Amino acid sequence: MTTELERIKILEGKVIQVIEHIHKLTAENEKLRQQVKELKAGMKEQEEQAKKTARFEEELKRYESERDVIKSKIEAIIDQIDKLGI
Repeated sequence: MTTELERIKILEGKVIQVIEHIHKLTAENEKLRQQVKELKAGMKEQEEQAKKTARFEEELKRYESERDVIKSKIEAIIDQIDKLGI
């Protein structure tokens, strides 16, 4: 009878250990889920930032092109003024 009680106590201890382990894994799982959620949000933010950067680069190229056109026109005007001797 004593050995049966000891076996039950040992079994009870093991069950408690399993339950504690399950609680630990559940907490760790929740922490990992939160980290995944944060990483996904960060990735989305990075993707949006990359799109903005690409748009800014396109605008910059357009402005540089416009600047070159304006520069050429101003140089042509200056050349005409120089030819007039003013």
